[in-house]
Amino acid sequence: MALDVPVLLLALFFSLSVSGNAQSKVPAIYVFGDSSADVGNNNYLPDIAKANCLPYGIDFPHSRPTGRYTNGYNGIDFFARQMGLRMSPPPYLSLPKNTSNRVGVNYASGGSGILDSTGPNTITMTKQIKYFATTNKSNIVLSKSIFLISTGANDIIAFVPNNMTPINTQIERFCNTLISNYTKHIEALYNLGARKFGIIDIGPVGCCPFARRLSNHSGACFNVMNDLAVGVNDAVKTMLSNLSSTLKGMKYSLGSYYAAVSNMIANPEAAGFKDVQSACCGGKSSADCTPTATYCENRNEYLFWDAIHATQRTYEEAVLDIYSGSPPFVTPINFKQLVKE
Repeated sequence: MALDVPVLLLALFFSLSVSGNAQSKVPAIYVFGDSSADVGNNNYLPDIAKANCLPYGIDFPHSRPTGRYTNGYNGIDFFARQMGLRMSPPPYLSLPKNTSNRVGVNYASGGSGILDSTGPNTITMTKQIKYFATTNKSNIVLSKSIFLISTGANDIIAFVPNNMTPINTQIERFCNTLISNYTKHIEALYNLGARKFGIIDIGPVGCCPFARRLSNHSGACFNVMNDLAVGVNDAVKTMLSNLSSTLKGMKYSLGSYYAAVSNMIANPEAAGFKDVQSACCGGKSSADCTPTATYCENRNEYLFWDAIHATQRTYEEAVLDIYSGSPPFVTPINFKQLVKE
């Protein structure tokens, strides 16, 4: 199947970044989170959904499925490129023990959440941090390295089916539990040497094709999920402000994936999207994105790749908003400023 011109140019862009003389702006990038950040760790885990077969990766160089839950590159790849790395940090489980890696490591695992109970068969957030603690970080200046975290959507996806119309006390308890655990994760990384945090908040998960199917079959965004995402995101914003005032030397940038994607949904033409509701792979049916699934030809015009995850194009647009942007897309400083701090 022929690739369109933008996809070919993007592949060329990344191939040049790997082979060229790009100068890294940071010592290393360490990545934690879920399938929005996973670049292949789940390929090494048994009994868990993987993205290691086509059509996943159809727009990656050589149409190679890598374990990224999208048609090509994900957001972490674009952040790495913006930060001057020649390639995105490799998945932790692909590395030999005691490997000294000069670009960082990606510990993210699809299906994981802020809560370890959200994805017990994944690399939980607690385990991701333990893996970081045992990683050979010799010759790496951790205080100037960037710690990227993208997590929380799966916690909402796990919570809602049993709480389709949650009452305020349930919502408050859920949010408090998430923030309590998130705080512990940030503090654990800080105690291991992390100082510069790039946090990506939860997107409008209620607008993904999977959630739209739960919205009384109307096809509209499922507002229960979106309201939870907004509530958690607001609490994370407060949490980070509080932590930065008590943890000496901590700096952070909070990127709003929620604002970036919501803007694309509200103004699809501005970003060149023609479909912001259905999945490119699996279409408007309830089918999963499997090796036998049909998928769209015009992938750059779709916001969603499968029932939950975004297309490469969506990630690229969101990263541009967050890396060099301003509120509402990122606060209190953008990622570019965080790198320079």
